Amino acid sequence: MLRFDIAPVCSNAYRFQAAVTLAVSAIYFFTPYKWVAIILALGGLLRGFISPHKCPSYKLFEATTRKMGLAKTVNAGAKMFADKLVAIAGAIMLVTWLMGSGIGDIPAVALMIFAFIDLVSGFCAACWAYGLWYKVSGGA
Repeated sequence: MLRFDIAPVCSNAYRFQAAVTLAVSAIYFFTPYKWVAIILALGGLLRGFISPHKCPSYKLFEATTRKMGLAKTVNAGAKMFADKLVAIAGAIMLVTWLMGSGIGDIPAVALMIFAFIDLVSGFCAACWAYGLWYKVSGGA
């Protein structure tokens, strides 16, 4: 559902956030520093389940895009849905690493792919899926 209880968010600030997601996922996948998954899990939890406006990285990126004259606001619902997926993927990465399993590489690769697409093109696959679900479900 569209989120009118939360102020709109800056879509270009979320592109910076996609760069962070890409970098952290790459560190997880390509290095032995698997603990970095906690950054994705906690950041996604804060932005997706509480409010993007309470997240320090979002505040920094929003201020940066505003100063650059690139602020473009959108409804927070789709971006928060994307962040929920990041939180879940980050949690899976963290838990599977703690269990000694390599399964966490799967969500890491998925995050790298989708974050890269968002970063270079501005296309957010999770936001698209959220919008499609919203239309198909009749806006419920």
